[in-house]
Amino acid sequence: MERNPRFPTLRTLLTLDAVTCSLMGGLLLAASGPLADLTQIPAGFLSGAGMLLLPVAAFMVAVARLRPIPGWAALMVVLGNALWVVASVTLPASGVLAPNLAGWICLLAQAVVVALLAVLEFGAVQRSGPALA
Repeated sequence: MERNPRFPTLRTLLTLDAVTCSLMGGLLLAASGPLADLTQIPAGFLSGAGMLLLPVAAFMVAVARLRPIPGWAALMVVLGNALWVVASVTLPASGVLAPNLAGWICLLAQAVVVALLAVLEFGAVQRSGPALA
């Protein structure tokens, strides 16, 4: 399939997603205490989320390096991102977490970025067709 230069490749998007996951995971692990004070989201929850993001980032890097990229693996990343967005909104909305305004802003901002990546990745999967090179 012919590549459209207006859209980033799936490989590029997966790599970007891995970088953002790594940075966010590292930040959540390194600064869970100050972030908890700022957002009123428990430090243990923040560090747990950070620990979760690092192997996810490693999976994304591994998938991005495969030639061709398996469709099932790309769709796993899209599904994982979608679930992350749902959890980012559902946990505080249901009362499981009780963030302050800064916490809500942080949760919603990162959810928007993750949702955008998921949409772009899904579009790249669709454009790639059966061969996800």
